[in-house]
Amino acid sequence: MLGTEMEALLRDKGLVYIASDQEVDITNFAVLQEFVSDKNVSWVINCAAYTAVDKAEDEPDLAFKVNSDGPRNIGEIAKNKGAKLIHISTDYVFNGTKETAYLETDGPNPLGVYGKSKLQGELNVIDSMENYFIIRSSWLYGKNGPNFVYAMLRQFKEKTEVRVVADQWGSPTYAPDLADFIIQIIQRSLDDYGIYHFTNEGRITWYQFASTIYDQAKTKGIITKPIQLIPIETREYPTKTKRPLNATLSKEKTSKVFDLKLRPWQESLADFISKLPGSVE
Repeated sequence: MLGTEMEALLRDKGLVYIASDQEVDITNFAVLQEFVSDKNVSWVINCAAYTAVDKAEDEPDLAFKVNSDGPRNIGEIAKNKGAKLIHISTDYVFNGTKETAYLETDGPNPLGVYGKSKLQGELNVIDSMENYFIIRSSWLYGKNGPNFVYAMLRQFKEKTEVRVVADQWGSPTYAPDLADFIIQIIQRSLDDYGIYHFTNEGRITWYQFASTIYDQAKTKGIITKPIQLIPIETREYPTKTKRPLNATLSKEKTSKVFDLKLRPWQESLADFISKLPGSVE
């Protein structure tokens, strides 16, 4: 989802880049080394990840291989090439018990295999090199790949009553906005390396997110029938992996260092909804 947006933006900006998909196995150092052996590389952007949160509980070895070993390999390759690395991480490195937004300096304490594998990936990048930007994001959505917005639109099409968790807090992130932030890091070529948080502005629950998706989709005519949205508690929607109740990430550091004004989540969602085809019914 993010990689596709990233490539499109690199192309639109006229930047010279090399992109890869699953044909380049990031868990295999020799394959990575061969891939870049004849290339001049100044930046490496790692958008690859194992993101199936619940499935990771059944496939811990694969999750750690992709999310932990992969970033270590990429970090070593970037260091060897004298390149800077941008690595994408997640709010799942936190357990969600903090009442206020998480700072980059807060101690991680992931709840499940997915979060643990992503945290180890961060640590492996830090151990591998110095010239890195680790960007933690949350609730990512966009036109490519499964996400919460698509899931809600599908349920609105299939049902007249939709139950949505209303006691988990966080901030949505529109994939093109995150891709644009990454481009800004590259173009400014700052050396303020370290961990940063990036999401769209605003703190909401999944229920509030779903309600706004419905309202905006109805206004555009994507959804035409009435839907009853019912707020529920996390305990009423059991999952294999426990979710953080508070996934809100502070963007103070990001805004200050990069002089950014973050888009409100409602505006980014409206942008996404406006680009969708007509009625799904």
